[in-house]
Amino acid sequence: MTHQLTIEPLGAALDVAPGQTLLDAALRHGIYLPHACGHGLCGTCKVQVLAGEVDHGPANPFALMDVEREEGKTLACCATALSDVVIEADVDEDPDAEVIPLRDVTATVARAEMLTPAIRGLWLRMDEPLPFQAGQYVQVHVPGVEGTRAFSIANSPQEVQATGLLELNVRRVPGGAATTWLHERLAPGDRLRLSGPNGRFFVRRSAGKPLIFLAGGSGLSSPRSMILDLLATGWGQPITLVYGQRTRDELYYHEEFVALARRHSHFHYVPCLSHEPDGSGWDGARGFVHEVAKAHFGGQFAGHQAYLCGPPPMIEACLATLIQGRLFERDIHTERFLTAADAASASRSPLFHRI
Repeated sequence: MTHQLTIEPLGAALDVAPGQTLLDAALRHGIYLPHACGHGLCGTCKVQVLAGEVDHGPANPFALMDVEREEGKTLACCATALSDVVIEADVDEDPDAEVIPLRDVTATVARAEMLTPAIRGLWLRMDEPLPFQAGQYVQVHVPGVEGTRAFSIANSPQEVQATGLLELNVRRVPGGAATTWLHERLAPGDRLRLSGPNGRFFVRRSAGKPLIFLAGGSGLSSPRSMILDLLATGWGQPITLVYGQRTRDELYYHEEFVALARRHSHFHYVPCLSHEPDGSGWDGARGFVHEVAKAHFGGQFAGHQAYLCGPPPMIEACLATLIQGRLFERDIHTERFLTAADAASASRSPLFHRI
């Protein structure tokens, strides 16, 4: 039986299908509720139930404690409606956010190639258009693997519209069933199911400030999409990308960014390697992303906006460096993907409370 979900303080009312989570219903109507792991483990999507009854589903007792359940709280990512429901959510209205409803699409693998020894690029031809905002991600249904896996869209909306191909960069996780399948078994011509767009990692253009992108590993996907989109739409403020890998053979899209920096005087590309052997011929920066960013900006980041994407240790180190350099939370934006295993053991940084 279909129930009605009302979301306060928006006053938005929408239908919820049997078994559909409150979060999924909201996203499919273009209403963003804060969320992260999607597994009922991190607590980011916690909402207050003002009226009606819900089934809490597989909410982890540490993310949703018994006392919170008694107070009427629930996790939108795994709660389902047992009656008409009214919830109160921490809805973050942002003037730069595009309202794009979540949808399910199917795609054919048009091309696949190794970008680094551990990262495989996938180019997917969509059966139907999938609008998105640069920086967002899709959830991929991997055959034989429970749940979905999140991957950032690596090309710009303009490129996707022109070519019909959506690009994902998949880092192989040792022992990971999903990424192993995507590396070893997925081939051109195969079909994949996706849902998207997801996420609130996008450029806050209205601030009009110079931009710093700090990325590491396969965390380059979102910043690449955002930077290509900015350059394609005539953004005039300075843009700096500090991108780190361990060694030169892991540094991908290097030549593309070098060429972009030559063509656009306001775009600055600073690649850095943390474990490149001495004498290899690498003449770029050496060290970790936060160290190289600090040196490049002289330890002063005030007046900028920063966008961070990469492994948690990199993000934590960059947050500390940026804050020490007089850049504060309102101008720092980050997104990290939490798997069920990650979320079970992850603790949120005290330096940054929104992801």
